[in-house]
Amino acid sequence: MKKIDSTRRYEILRERMGNGDVDRRTFAGLLGAAGITAGVSGGIMTALAREARAAGTTLYFEGWGGVVSDALRKYAFDPYEAATGNKVVDSTFGGETEVMTKIKAAGNTEGHNILHSSGVNWYARWVDAGYGSELNEANIPNLANVMEAIIKPFRAITPDSLSAVPYDYGTTGIAYNTKYISKEEAESLGANLLLKKELKGKIGGWGDAANRVWYGALQSDQDPNNIQDWDAVWAKVREGRDLVLKYWSSGAELMDLLAKEEIYTTEAWSGRVAALQEQGHPIAYFDPKNGLAWMESMFVLKGSPMAEAEELLNFMLDPATSIAVAEGQKYPSSLDPNKVAMTDMIKALPAYDPTGKLENLVFRNPAIWNPLEKEYTKEWNRIAKGG
Repeated sequence: MKKIDSTRRYEILRERMGNGDVDRRTFAGLLGAAGITAGVSGGIMTALAREARAAGTTLYFEGWGGVVSDALRKYAFDPYEAATGNKVVDSTFGGETEVMTKIKAAGNTEGHNILHSSGVNWYARWVDAGYGSELNEANIPNLANVMEAIIKPFRAITPDSLSAVPYDYGTTGIAYNTKYISKEEAESLGANLLLKKELKGKIGGWGDAANRVWYGALQSDQDPNNIQDWDAVWAKVREGRDLVLKYWSSGAELMDLLAKEEIYTTEAWSGRVAALQEQGHPIAYFDPKNGLAWMESMFVLKGSPMAEAEELLNFMLDPATSIAVAEGQKYPSSLDPNKVAMTDMIKALPAYDPTGKLENLVFRNPAIWNPLEKEYTKEWNRIAKGG
C-alpha cells in the first residue's frame, strides 16, 4: 500500500475538517494520532520528513503566554512544524517594551522574529523605530479573508507594504465576581466600580500606563481619545491606586488573582475572562461606555527569514487554523465573518462583531497616544511609587 507523507496526511485531515467530517476540538488529536506533531520520529514519519525537519528554518515567536500561547502552540505552531519541517520557538514576554529594550541593547533582532503585537499603537512604534519588515502579500493569500476594517489602520501607517497581519481583537473591560458584586451594581457604576471604597483591597488593575490613563479618563467623564483635563485624570488614577491590592502585568496573573478571589473586580482582557468562565469561576464581564477595544497582529521584525515567516502567517490565517486558535484563546478571529463562517463559540465571545466592520468598538488613536507616551508613562511611574 502506498504510504502518505506527513504533509499530505495533514492536508487530508484539514480537508475532512473543512467538510465537517472532523470537528476542531479533535483536530489536534487526530494530528497526533496520525503522527503529525512536533518531535515525532520514526513510524509513519519518512526519512525525507525527518531530514526536512532537521534542515528546517527556526522562527522565534514571542507572545502573551497562558491560554493564548497554549492555543497558538496546539492549533497553529505544532501543525505548521509538522507540515513544513520548520520549527517555531515560542516564548512569553512581559510586554513589548521589554522586547524592544532587549533588541536595542543587542543592536540587532537576532532571536526575535514574530511578535503577537498589541495593535496599531505598537505597530507604529515598531515601524518608527526602524524594525518594520516588508511582507510579500502574494505569499499570504489568506490575508484576503481578513476584515478590511482591521487591516485599514495598519495600511494607514505603512501604505506601501505591511509589516504584520491582524490576527485577533478584544476589549479591556471590567471583570467582577458575582458572589460579591451584582450585575446591577457593576453596570450602574461602570468604570467607577473600580473606585468603590468599600472594595478597598479587593480591587485589581492592569499596571500598564496607557490603560491607567484610559480608565482615569473614563472615571473623570472624558473621551480617552480627546482628554482635556489631565489633572482630573491623574486625580482618578491616584484615587484608584489607594484602593488597589495589586496591579497585574500578565493575563496569567490576572486570571490567578480572580480565580483565587484575591480580588473581586479589575480591568480585564475579554478573552481571559471567557477562559475563567469556561473553567466555572463566577466571573462576569462588561464593557463600560468608551471601554477600550484593541486589535492584535502578528508582527514580523526586520531581518527575519521572510519566506518562512510569510508561510507561517498564511498558515495561521487559514480559516480552520484561525478559528481553532480563536476558540482556544477566547478572542475573536480577524477573519471577516461575511467571508468565513464563524462557530457559535466565537459568536458568543465578548467583543465579537458579527458585521465585520468593528464600528461599535473604541480603539486607541495612535496619532494622539504615541506622542504622549513618554510623558504619561513618567507620570504613572511616579504615581505608582506614591507620588
